[in-house]
Amino acid sequence: MPDTLNLHKFEHLSPFQIKDELIKLAQKEAHKSTLPYLNAGRGNPNWIATKAREAFFLLGQFAMTEAQRHRNEPQVGLAGTPQGPGSYGRLKAYCATSQGQSGPPGADTLAAMVDFAVQKFGFTPDDFVLELTDGIVGDHYPMPDRCLEHNEIIVHEYLMWAMCAGHRPDTKFDIYAVEGGTAAMCYIFKALKNQRLLNAGDTIALGTPIFTPYLEMPELEDYALNVVDVSSEEEDNFQLTDADLEQLADPKVKALFLVNPGNPSAVAMSPEVLARLVEFVKTRRPDLIILTDDVYGTFVPNFQSVMGHLPENTIGVYSYSKYFGCTGWRLGTILVAENNIFDKMIAEAPAEVKAKVEARYTTLTPDPSSFKFIDRIVADSRDVALNHTAGLSLPQQVMMTLFSLVEMMDEDKSYQAFCQGILEHRFTELVEGMGIEVPENPLFDRYYGILDFEFWLRKYVGEEVVGWIKENVHPLDISFKLAQDHGIVLLNGSGFDAPNWSARVSFANLDDSAYRQIGRAVRAVAIGYVQAYRASKGLSLHG
Repeated sequence: MPDTLNLHKFEHLSPFQIKDELIKLAQKEAHKSTLPYLNAGRGNPNWIATKAREAFFLLGQFAMTEAQRHRNEPQVGLAGTPQGPGSYGRLKAYCATSQGQSGPPGADTLAAMVDFAVQKFGFTPDDFVLELTDGIVGDHYPMPDRCLEHNEIIVHEYLMWAMCAGHRPDTKFDIYAVEGGTAAMCYIFKALKNQRLLNAGDTIALGTPIFTPYLEMPELEDYALNVVDVSSEEEDNFQLTDADLEQLADPKVKALFLVNPGNPSAVAMSPEVLARLVEFVKTRRPDLIILTDDVYGTFVPNFQSVMGHLPENTIGVYSYSKYFGCTGWRLGTILVAENNIFDKMIAEAPAEVKAKVEARYTTLTPDPSSFKFIDRIVADSRDVALNHTAGLSLPQQVMMTLFSLVEMMDEDKSYQAFCQGILEHRFTELVEGMGIEVPENPLFDRYYGILDFEFWLRKYVGEEVVGWIKENVHPLDISFKLAQDHGIVLLNGSGFDAPNWSARVSFANLDDSAYRQIGRAVRAVAIGYVQAYRASKGLSLHG
């Protein structure tokens, strides 16, 4: 354990708070030595998707010409607003004049994606272009507030590929465009509470290990939920077992929250386990609420989301952040199937509960009983009273539209394959640096990884060493030793309800060469523990 730190004082902190101390230690070590400072503690990718961005910035310039057609006061910097009639033809002409080596990038992409959308979805060309130009200048509140009309159709089709490529459901989802996956979490927790679908003292199940906020939010006074861990272990290839599912049979368990593929396990639910979950819910728990956060699904070929198999029970969450390298854009979605158990539960609630809940929305509709669950999420996200200004900003929705269209136009999925290749190469570098062998797993997205010291030391050294470490080494020592001795930041696995003697590594945010160095440092820390064990037993350090 690092000599100058009392690690016990960090035990109850979120790993995202502990990282601040780790960063200080790692930067200090890198400064005083020749070691590079390597922060693999965050999942922000170090790449961006360029085609949609190029089209976005060119579209912005075109939209300004559209606004200036209506009114133009250049001496004071004032213009009108974009108008619809004839806008499609003007956009095509604008792109044609912008094409060529001397023109700005994005003209070919912008023209192609507009035609693609018009042909694929049967849009009226001028109406679609007006949504793009009016949206990108951001001169109106979102209308509809939940999601722009054309954007919802486009995003729906993209998400059916991104989340349900392996099993597309025969149903339509309503979509709420929100400020990233984190906003989606906040809004969903709030709405479930406000609809009395989850109440203080109720029990939910978490598929652990899991993204830390899912562990922390239920404990807040705002929600005061009891939690059952449905834990997927490395020994089970991070898959739920029959015993895990059996915990959900208790009717006290109102909901199951999942991150799929996992964060930090990075493993998607297998088709076999998914089939067992579907059978279990349909035959034994048709009332089970499921939230599935599928942010990393695009890094697994033919990914199958739970929402594709159990649309009636599931609230889906997806963020564009990681796949397109756009965490700063804050682009996320909440999905709820048109036919769902949430509306049925609300309708079948006791009269006293229904009266209290419906009273929230009397200023929004003359018939609150018909107000859909997805629209209640929208209203609750703005505390109802500010519902008239709800919705994701229009420039953000336009960016969402363009990301979706570019991906749908990529028939060969070249972008997806290249992103997956980046992560696979970095993962290989780390594994070779550690000097271990990891079996191939087609369900592993390689965005994150759990470095489970207990698992690997048990496999390569033996149970006795593991027992000694668990008695003599503080679980946080792994992350702190990597920072203090090697200038490397990895978050503690325990903060994600992963094994205590583990750390999470992100394969997304550092150059390829860094991961072999991280692997060697992890190996050095593990060897140090083994040597300390041998010294404590009076054994040769090289025996």
